Amino acid sequence: MINREIIRLKIVQITYAFYQNGGKNIDAAEKELFFSLSKAYDLYHYLLLLLVEINRIAVRSVETARARQERLRSDERVNTRFIENRFIQQLEDNLQLKEYCEAQKRSWTDEETFVRTLYKEITETEYYKEYMEASETTYEEDRELWRKIYKNIVCGNERLEALLEDMSLYWNDDKYIVDTFVLKTIKRFSEENGVRQELLPEFRSDEDRDFAHRLFRSTLLNADYYRKLVSANLRNWDASRLALMDMVIMQIALAELLTFPNIPLNVTLNEYVDIAKVYSTPRSGYYINGVLDHIAKTLIAEKKLDK
Repeated sequence: MINREIIRLKIVQITYAFYQNGGKNIDAAEKELFFSLSKAYDLYHYLLLLLVEINRIAVRSVETARARQERLRSDERVNTRFIENRFIQQLEDNLQLKEYCEAQKRSWTDEETFVRTLYKEITETEYYKEYMEASETTYEEDRELWRKIYKNIVCGNERLEALLEDMSLYWNDDKYIVDTFVLKTIKRFSEENGVRQELLPEFRSDEDRDFAHRLFRSTLLNADYYRKLVSANLRNWDASRLALMDMVIMQIALAELLTFPNIPLNVTLNEYVDIAKVYSTPRSGYYINGVLDHIAKTLIAEKKLDK
């Protein structure tokens, strides 16, 4: 699940914090990097659990409606289609998700009021109403309903993002990336796999874990060389006046360029320019792109960079 976009983002955060805290212990900083990455994987499971908790609220709502009908001796049928949705039942019974819950002791039970507001939002949508009124549904339609719910109710939910930030500082910038993996997981679910449906692994491969380790180490161990490259290629600008975040971003970008020759130049530049747009000043992306592009062309001409 943890891809290179998340890895780059975390390395920028941890490297910046490393220098802010005096830059003394690389081993401790690397340990913090991998802990931060593991927290992103925790968030992935926690957001899947949110869907399960929404359904549990729905079950209670149906039970309340049934009790009211019995009290009033009404013959009106309570619509149970939503809580009988095959996808959400499969997710709730998923062995990997249950194992995670038991190991991490995390749940949404303390946030019942918030989860109820999400359920209410769902019941007011047109796609929910159409689903509930259909004469019958397939497993694929059951799964598609929850994909729509996640995409439209959970993604971009500011109240949820504020709640998650209060729960963990590590989740401040993770959700928009993790959301894509939750949606990918929903799409991958198959009825035939039952409770043994596989969730996404923490790392797609050992190669990505190695990428994180090598990029972080190269960034810090070769820092003097990378910073000299930046200083020598600044245009009408004193290196001492360069924002620390801008220097950190260019330092990591150069580490990637020189450590991983198989990654295309434009991929690396685009990734770090996008990070700069979020984490630095409005003009930083444009400026960093120009400096890095000039350094790359110089290194290629000197045969020090094979791209």
